[in-house]
Amino acid sequence: MAFHPFGRALALASLSLIPFQAVLANERSTADGSDPGPDDPVLTDTIVVSAVRTDSATRLSQDSLAMPEQIALPADATTIAARVPGGAFFGNGALSGQLSYRGLAGQRVLGRVNGQRFATGGPNAMDPPFHYAPSVLVESIDVARGVAPVSQGPSLAGAVNAQLFETDFGDSANWTPDLRFTSQYRSVDNSHAVGSIAGVSNENWRLGIIASREEGDDYDFPGGTAVGTSFERNLYGMHAGFQTGAGELFFEYRRGETDPTGNPPFFLDIVFFDTDFVQGGFRGEIADDVQLSLRLGHVSIAHLMDNQTTRNPVAPPGMARATFADADTSTAELAVRFGEANSYIQIGADTELTDKFVTITNPFNDAFFLESQPNVQAERAGAFVQWRGGLGRAEFELGARIDSTKQTAGVPQVGAAVPMGPRMLATAFAATDRETRQTTVDTVLRAWMPLGAITPRATLARKERVASLLERFGWLPTEASFGLADGNIYVGNLDLDPETAWIAELGFDLETDAFSLRPTAFYRRVDDFIQGVPFDDTIGVIDSPVEMIASMNGDPTPLRFSNVDAELFGVDLDFALRPVDRIELSGTASFVRGKRRDVNDNLYRIQPANLRLSAAYQGDAFSFGAELFAAADQNDVSAFNGEQAAESFAVIGLFARYGLTEALAIETGVENLLDEFYQPHLAGRSRFGASDVPLFDRLPGPGRGVWARVTGRF
Repeated sequence: MAFHPFGRALALASLSLIPFQAVLANERSTADGSDPGPDDPVLTDTIVVSAVRTDSATRLSQDSLAMPEQIALPADATTIAARVPGGAFFGNGALSGQLSYRGLAGQRVLGRVNGQRFATGGPNAMDPPFHYAPSVLVESIDVARGVAPVSQGPSLAGAVNAQLFETDFGDSANWTPDLRFTSQYRSVDNSHAVGSIAGVSNENWRLGIIASREEGDDYDFPGGTAVGTSFERNLYGMHAGFQTGAGELFFEYRRGETDPTGNPPFFLDIVFFDTDFVQGGFRGEIADDVQLSLRLGHVSIAHLMDNQTTRNPVAPPGMARATFADADTSTAELAVRFGEANSYIQIGADTELTDKFVTITNPFNDAFFLESQPNVQAERAGAFVQWRGGLGRAEFELGARIDSTKQTAGVPQVGAAVPMGPRMLATAFAATDRETRQTTVDTVLRAWMPLGAITPRATLARKERVASLLERFGWLPTEASFGLADGNIYVGNLDLDPETAWIAELGFDLETDAFSLRPTAFYRRVDDFIQGVPFDDTIGVIDSPVEMIASMNGDPTPLRFSNVDAELFGVDLDFALRPVDRIELSGTASFVRGKRRDVNDNLYRIQPANLRLSAAYQGDAFSFGAELFAAADQNDVSAFNGEQAAESFAVIGLFARYGLTEALAIETGVENLLDEFYQPHLAGRSRFGASDVPLFDRLPGPGRGVWARVTGRF
């Protein structure tokens, strides 16, 4: 684990002055019927995206993360979420990043937007949850520490929720306007972004509309341009709430429209995502110390991707592909809490229905089509109980949930122009039992003890995850890997067992006026971990239809999603030092190691050790600073998956902020000040032949560029 550039980087870090801005606890009152557990600062890390400032007392047990005002807001909000200790992201394009948390990624991390969970529409997860959370509209990102509480639903790892701007209730009968906006320009990709909210409210009503527009070109890096990284996205919607004596009736609707957007690690690019979100319900106190929360939601996604619209060079007619995908998710959640915010018992139930359909076509040949995911469905019903209370000075959260999941797939239809190999696989898949039902059980115990300035804490948990629809029903060998974007060809497995994780965490929060520190050590033993392994024992020998099809598509060694045994362990921390008034030094550090337990190999796509250092001068109106981010070499790679090692790197950014008034501010900065060439280990590999990035090389990080942003609230 060598940090080659750290000598120079640490020297420069002595100059680094990015404003450390305290992350905030969720300030929404628990009287609205929401689950109070995740809002506790001991249990939740919150990254506040808007320019809100608090004193040091508010930082107790919170992430020592800098406010995103110090960086150019990326179009992909996953990049912001990855700033939490233990966080990382798969760089799959401007709008398709996958969040990794303590070495676990994809569906293992529960991702939601405005508390709503939904299935991705893209068959290869080009639209993970934060694809639908434009950074210029995000107010906060809440990260449940370590593991998700059982009340939030099934999840193997942590839980992350992106909260978009909403208008809050007023304090009187008078109507009060609410206007907020963010506008940004970034030179490295010539991108423009604007997001705003406009609303009115009084003590009984709140009404608001939101809208955003983002557009960017291919980004530059030292040595050229990363072709295929342009993007275009719009989002607009409305929300409303009516406050009764007992609580709030709420409703919201959003429309997301992603237009042609490059995805260089994938074989196809985004032509469009047209997505409708709707949810509503009730939250409030229906009796003394009795809280009720009811939420109904539906998400409908229509998607087209191809290798014609933005691909450079355009695929020849014989290799032209256009894939149509639809995904619908319906959810219902009910929870009742008896007791006060810090002492209660909560019971609840939730259900989720997912329906997906994916058809691969050739736009120049009507007879070429095949249904790679033919009417695949997942029906889940779950129930939970969660208790929170104290024993002496110690506080506890104990919960358990049970879920039953039924997964089914239809019979794939195949066009006359499709070659014999895929037709044989479709016939074989149709002859199988394409229905499975599995039951999973989650339990979580958290304990912490406030002892003045220090709060020791511990977590024990058992978590389970059923295979995704792609992992189970992916009968056609394709590069669909649910966002791994590693260039390998994968095929599904009908016989996958649920993953079972045994989790232990230990740490403490230390907070004084001059210093704060929060380390956490963790261990996860995962039985039946799902990842790709060689399709059969005769690696490189093409002796099956799957290997034949994979070889014709450039990969003679395809992988099958399979159950293996794994373990992950590591430590992450954040800290802040306030030596004098108006100056603060802060940082985060993360290390995770992933290993196979069934064979002598490392787990696949695990982020390297990394370090973030910053310092801040905060004046009344003017602040300025710099930030260092460094990653170590990653040599602990998976030999079985042909994973390549990655080199260390360090980058520095500068920033300045001037508050024209209390409501209006101008921010500017420089990213990658030294114009360093670097290739993050988790970056996807370029598939654009006309790019300055060689084919199958990891995508480099952006080069030096300036950015400017105006934010306002009136």
